[in-house]
Amino acid sequence: MKRSVWRYGGLAAALVAGGALLLLPGHDAPPPVQTGPVRLAQAWPEARVGDVPAALSDGPAYSPSLFLDPQTSIGTAPSPEGTHQRLLRREADGSFKELRRLSMNGTPQFGGFVSDGTTLAWAESTANADGHAKTEMWAADLAGAEPPRRLTADTGDVIFFVSEYDMVIESGRLLWLAVSPDSAEITELRSVPLTGGDVTVQGEQGQWALSRWPWLVSAGSGETGPVRVRDVVERRTTEVDTSASELVTCSPAWCRVQIIASDGPTRIDLMRPDGADRHRIAGAAASAALIDVAVLDRFEVLGQTGTQGPESSNQQLFLYDVRERGTVLLAEGVGTVQYRAGFLWWSTGLDTEVVWHALDLRTLT
Repeated sequence: MKRSVWRYGGLAAALVAGGALLLLPGHDAPPPVQTGPVRLAQAWPEARVGDVPAALSDGPAYSPSLFLDPQTSIGTAPSPEGTHQRLLRREADGSFKELRRLSMNGTPQFGGFVSDGTTLAWAESTANADGHAKTEMWAADLAGAEPPRRLTADTGDVIFFVSEYDMVIESGRLLWLAVSPDSAEITELRSVPLTGGDVTVQGEQGQWALSRWPWLVSAGSGETGPVRVRDVVERRTTEVDTSASELVTCSPAWCRVQIIASDGPTRIDLMRPDGADRHRIAGAAASAALIDVAVLDRFEVLGQTGTQGPESSNQQLFLYDVRERGTVLLAEGVGTVQYRAGFLWWSTGLDTEVVWHALDLRTLT
């Protein structure tokens, strides 16, 4: 399988059949008949959700890439004159600070955002004059006392999957994956100190994606070979049992199994990498909204096509709770869906009316 570099951007929600009801509040009298799936406010009244209009005060539309709290985020927007792409920190009051700007002439991309609570790190990609992409790793202190710093330009042939774990911070180092220049069947695990310096490179046989440290997981949903989960510290690999009719994507804790029949998908299951605790979570109408499986080891983000008219998005966004074994409707009319570091966010509205909604999944107790 050919792995493309910088497969980065929002995932449009092509989203699960309304599932079981969960966490209904108690009543002294019999509750009214539930005519649809439980909604977020019913299931988790204390959930923290922030609403962020896409339009910035200077005009352009803003796209968040990492939330620090439900109203504060890191994201991108073009400059008002359209000549540059900007990396911004946007505050709860709508004000923003520019961290970086890159000329549109180089088809710039910012991606791989990750933070350890003190340091923010990201990747920047621009096209050279000959059209080849050049990638650099950058970092900034979230306190904002110092300007952003380049960590390295020695990044290799970077692999991003639009995952929460495209880049990982561990023990004062930034880690990412790249395709080996020697073979597409070797994945390089690269890292650099958060202060900058020399890059270390460790080759791993196979095609891998980064996951929660110290794990790697198979890239490609088992389409090109066995599905595996690998601990790179203990040097231990678990092979996941799959069949020819299943597309399997794993985290260290859970695997999402899409069962395919001759006429198309039939259902989605979750199971442990060793095959234990397998259970159905959605039917044929389901589609995963994220590449990451069971975020926080608890929530699978799903959706389906709704019933709204053609003049607006008709996608519905659902959250399957592994602990409670039930499904909650989060939103309708959804456009883009993304997740990182405990925050799930999605867009609604069209053109100048787009709004971003950020849900802190850690508040869903």
